[in-house]
Amino acid sequence: MSNHTPMTSCLPAFGRHRGYPPREGWLRKVYLALLQDHAALRRPDATVVLGVGRSMVPSMAFWSQAFGLATRDGRDLVPTDRAHWLLDDETGADPYLELDASLWLLHWWLVSAEQCHVPSWRYLFGYSPITRYSRTELQGRLAAAAEATGRKPPAQSVLAADIACLASMYALRDHTAASVEDELANPFRALHLLDLEPSAGGTDRSHRVAVRRAAGRRCPARVQAYASLDFAARTASPAAGSISLARLASDPLGPGRLLLTGTADLRRALHQVADRHADLAVVQSGDGEETLVYSRPPVLLAEDVLAGAYPALRPATSGAAEKGSSPSLS
Repeated sequence: MSNHTPMTSCLPAFGRHRGYPPREGWLRKVYLALLQDHAALRRPDATVVLGVGRSMVPSMAFWSQAFGLATRDGRDLVPTDRAHWLLDDETGADPYLELDASLWLLHWWLVSAEQCHVPSWRYLFGYSPITRYSRTELQGRLAAAAEATGRKPPAQSVLAADIACLASMYALRDHTAASVEDELANPFRALHLLDLEPSAGGTDRSHRVAVRRAAGRRCPARVQAYASLDFAARTASPAAGSISLARLASDPLGPGRLLLTGTADLRRALHQVADRHADLAVVQSGDGEETLVYSRPPVLLAEDVLAGAYPALRPATSGAAEKGSSPSLS
């Protein structure tokens, strides 16, 4: 079972984004730089190599690690198999992150990571008991969740920076010319996982943060199925087995909550994908409980399922048991 104490498996990484959400092109720039030199981000000319200001370089390093696209090797950063699978110029699934599936996939990798780098994100999407908060109330909830892990709560200014970054990353803005340009620079706003609302009787739309619990209905079915199998591999059985749809939909670290996918939408997606994979099925028990059954190790089946979401990885012919070729994404 998942640990239901928020932030237990998270790194104490509040505010390490330096106030910047992941911008358009950042993940690819870091990947290409690290292919050439694992020390690229700590070189004096890192700003020139990456084409950004000095304050953005540590943020870019942070996000690459948070998404699982780079890992530490001493002082250096090394691209992961996951990064090669997604971003390689010749064999990558989506090197320029042009597909919505890639943004949903990256969001899943970010908030579901076994060592989560974004504890505020993990709390808001996975553990939040309500959907609307004033920023002050959300700061208090985050501080309490951090304290529940036995850690000293971060400063209120740090939590405020996390909330501002969350809003900047996922909330759409008014469509003025300036905001449209800003949205193009912030690709994860396309997921529209958050809304900004005025306070009661007020006009300041930035005052309240609202989680859009139905936003995941736009998440591609294959990404939902991949996330379900990924979750099952870590929490149910690493071999052939099964996991209930109720758990997938309601567990704080499952796809239902972290992808903001309702039970009906998750069921529909899993049925849709299972119809194309002989090793995957959604069955109903005698007591009416629905279960996702997988006849191969879920981590391997998950990779095959996900490959079908990407034209560059689809096999020339498709059958009941599709198979993609990819390195480990775990």
